[in-house]
Formats: sequence, C-alpha cells, structure tokens
Amino acid sequence: MKRYHDIAGDGGSNVLEQVAEQRTRIIDGLAGVRHLVAVGSGKGGVGKSTLTFHLAGALRARGLRIAILDADFNGPSQARMAGVETALFVPPPSGATGVSPRVALPRTSNGIGVFSMGSLLPESQALEFESTARGESHTWRATREFALLGEILGGFEWGALDLLMFDLPPGAERTVQFADFLTPRTSFLLVTIPSEVSRGVVARSVAALSKGSHRVLGYVENMSGYYCHDCNAIKPLFESGDSRLDIPCLGTVPFDPQLARHCDLGVPFDALRETPVGVALDGIAQRLLNDLDNSGPAAPSEK
Repeated sequence: MKRYHDIAGDGGSNVLEQVAEQRTRIIDGLAGVRHLVAVGSGKGGVGKSTLTFHLAGALRARGLRIAILDADFNGPSQARMAGVETALFVPPPSGATGVSPRVALPRTSNGIGVFSMGSLLPESQALEFESTARGESHTWRATREFALLGEILGGFEWGALDLLMFDLPPGAERTVQFADFLTPRTSFLLVTIPSEVSRGVVARSVAALSKGSHRVLGYVENMSGYYCHDCNAIKPLFESGDSRLDIPCLGTVPFDPQLARHCDLGVPFDALRETPVGVALDGIAQRLLNDLDNSGPAAPSEK
C-alpha cells in the first residue's frame, strides 16, 4: 500500500492541471476588478458581515461599482441583508467542455452585486459536504469549500468593478487560509469590538497575516458605544478596555438598533446616511479608498 510520501507529483490524478485551469479561469473572471478587499476578524459575533454590507453601501453611495462575495458558506447572511434570498439561478453546464457559462450576479436595489449561499439554500438547510467515509466529512470539508470558492470566482460574471469585497467566516486560521487562496493581490480589513477578549483573538489574525506577503489595511472598531435615538447621543456599550491593535484604525462605528433592523429587512445603506453610523461608515469608506489608492498598482478599471 502506498503512503502519501510515496506518491510522485499528483499521483497521475491530473489534479495539478485542473488547479492551473481553475486559477486561469479565476484570473480571467476577475480581470476587470480593480481592488479585492477581504473583511475578516478571527472573532465571531463582532458584526463583520453587517459592517461589510453597509461599508459596501457607503462605497456605492460614492458612485463606485461594488460587489460582495459571502465566503461564509456555512453561515451566509449577505443574501438576507441584501434582500436577494431567492434571486440567484445557476444554469447547468453547457457545451462540449462541460464548463458552465458565467452567471450574472443578483443586485441590491442600490446596485451592489451579491453572491451568497443564502440565495441558493433556505435558512432551514445547511451546506453539506458528503464523504465516502462515514463520520469523516471534516477531513475534506476545507478542501471542498475552497474548491467551491474557486468555482464561484471563476464562474460568475464579476465584470468591471472598483471593489470586490469578501465577507470571511470567523476564525483566525480561516482568515489565513483565505489569504493564501486569494493571493497577495487581496487587501485585508479586520473587525473588532471594544473588548480585550476580541482584541486578543483579532491580534492572532494580525500576527498570522504578518508572516506572509498579505497587506493588512487596518481595523475597524465596531459597536464602540450605542446610539440612543431618544437622546441623540452615543453612550457606552462596553466597559472601557484596551481594544487597540498594532495596525491602523480606520474608524469606529457605534451600535444602532435601527441598523440591525434594517439588516433583517434588507434595507440599503441610503436610509442610514445621516445617522452617526452612516457618518462613521462614510469616513471609513474614504480612508479605505485612500489606503487602496496608495497601495500600489491595481487591476485596470474601465469607467
């Protein structure tokens, strides 16, 4: 019986050629995307998906062409927030090659393209990866998730975009896995909340990313107080602690119960532009754009 180290190359599976073909298709599909920005944390429950969606809205309000890829396949939320739960149809493969034609993205009412597994699977259904060995689905799960991500990146019509934003799943190790898969062209924005526990977990993501050639733009402190509509003031939400990280802070965003309600209903960013949350997000959007413009060459963009 051969062991793994006895296998030369790809063991005759032709997998290396398949990977190269997929990588070429991804590069071609993203050729019109100027910037790739992955929003991660390492810590769950910090409002990363909400911030991704409404930051995309703030960028869209500035006239930029934006799309979101919800990379949290097991807990997708972008479809609900964007109001596109049932807006995605993936056609079957066509042609002799068996390769599907590129699929058009569903769009929000304000023109943001959104891919989310939540448009394909109802919330009552989980994404499953079957395994030939019962009880061993965890062995292949990450491999199959990234294979699926590659199919999505290569199979959708991303078109000409100023930014494609990735909403990453929680977990410091997941952030690094996506960094390796998405190549150094992708910039990272991390999200934390004002607690030392959150800061500690997100700091692990920063440390892991710093070991490679991955560009970390900075972090956003979410839920930095809450906005009281009755008194029109921002009040403390957490006891003060050291939540600072050794990377630039692009801004702080207070918690607003109205924002959470708008996410449930799929209401776009425009309804929040004049609120403290909207003003904060607009400032973060500007700082993000400034950093991206100063980050060196980007893919060409046709206006």
